[in-house]
Amino acid sequence: MEIVLNGIFSGFVLAILVGPVFFTLLQTSIERGFWSGVFVAIGISASDTLYIALSYLGLSSLFNSPKFQVYLSYVGGFIIFCFGAYYLFVKSRRLVNFNAQHVKETNPFRLMAKGFIINGFNPMVVVFWIGTISIATGELGYTTPTQALTFLFSIVSTVFITDISKAKLADKLRAVLTPGIIKLMNIVLGIVMLTLGAKLLFTGQFGSL
Repeated sequence: MEIVLNGIFSGFVLAILVGPVFFTLLQTSIERGFWSGVFVAIGISASDTLYIALSYLGLSSLFNSPKFQVYLSYVGGFIIFCFGAYYLFVKSRRLVNFNAQHVKETNPFRLMAKGFIINGFNPMVVVFWIGTISIATGELGYTTPTQALTFLFSIVSTVFITDISKAKLADKLRAVLTPGIIKLMNIVLGIVMLTLGAKLLFTGQFGSL
């Protein structure tokens, strides 16, 4: 039980962090509705689960290698930068005639891919899971696979549940948000992603996350 509680606490800490994933989840839920936000949350959790699985397949040393982190900074920075440019220069302009009561649904697989890519190609996510796995097996003493995996998946489950809660809250706000606020939200999301993408590209070029 202590392992699960530690995982839940760590999951809450991760869930309250504000970044591109946070804004993307809210933006999608407001524009597309609750279930669209859920699909994005599934993609986010899937990328977290993948990193955990790969770490236990013995690839954590690869994730820790400077060369891998440089390549991930380039790829992740480019992808996030492109998302930012899309939201800032394209998406915000398309929302002039936004109607919260008549929202066109999006393909679930596209939404899951969106969450997976934005979360999975963020090098800081890799750093988080490497650090968390080190804490689980070191400081907390979760040396058996069952203990470590229980801790890690408690984190993922907590983050997923809180993401669903965020999606539900954002969906409730749809009816009271004006097109101007929606446009501003997309501009903010675009700026956040452009900034992070540029920072990651800079990191890939000059080093140090």
